[in-house]
Amino acid sequence: MSDLTKLDWNHIRAFLKTAETGSLSAAARRLDLTQPTLSRQVAALEQDLGVMLFERIGRTLVLTDAGADLLEHTRAMGAAADRVALAASGQAQSIEGRVRITASDVMSAYVLPEALRRIRAQAPRLEIEVIAANDIRDLMRREADIAIRHVRPEQPDLIARLVREATAHFYAASGYLDRRGRPVTKDDLATHDFIAFGDVTEMLGHLTPLGLPLTRANFRLGSQSGVVAWDYVRQGFGIAPMDDGVAAATPGVERVLPQMEPLLFPVWLTAHRELHTSRRIRLVFDILAEYLTG
Repeated sequence: MSDLTKLDWNHIRAFLKTAETGSLSAAARRLDLTQPTLSRQVAALEQDLGVMLFERIGRTLVLTDAGADLLEHTRAMGAAADRVALAASGQAQSIEGRVRITASDVMSAYVLPEALRRIRAQAPRLEIEVIAANDIRDLMRREADIAIRHVRPEQPDLIARLVREATAHFYAASGYLDRRGRPVTKDDLATHDFIAFGDVTEMLGHLTPLGLPLTRANFRLGSQSGVVAWDYVRQGFGIAPMDDGVAAATPGVERVLPQMEPLLFPVWLTAHRELHTSRRIRLVFDILAEYLTG
């Protein structure tokens, strides 16, 4: 990828808006440009980079592999530029209205607070409602404006961005491990108590393929609430997998089988296409994306 700092920002902005809308005419309207002007800017960027960024399928423009790669590099630039423009004009401080964010209860309680501080600092007049739910809320029915989930949505009218590949390990309270012993191998886990996050059968479906010798008998305590289940771990009732960042911020717990490969799970940030026309949703989406990516 060429050094993006040496490219014309107008050309990059034209590419970003075209990628977001999938249409030269729609992108031109968003940027208040004529379609030929926008088309020339995208073509100039392709010439500067020496690659084709779009291919036309019917009436729709589709990103090439090179275009998709460039999009990942330039999204952060676009978000930063939007926030600079809002800050310079004082508009961020004046943005009002409600934005509803849905995320798991664990993420809502342990991960989002710092992002919410950033949102309040930049847009203090916004009203933020956090819907802490472990089920997948339907953005199409406007149950939320922005969703943070570990699965990519399938609806074509939603905009989804993979913001990170998070890692997790198994954790337990030091007091529990002092009493029951510290497992050295996966086989040692067979004699330990585990805390269930939601449905035990579903949890075993994720853990058994990892070569863990666990059965329902290992899960004598659990909760549909991830926050409650994690607190049971903290209080010494047993072992459970947890996001490494959340565990690191929890006093009194330690990693079990530290040599074990981490569990990987994606974090998707999703919004309806209203993202393109709502300043308040776009601002919150961009701040969340920057925070979660970091």
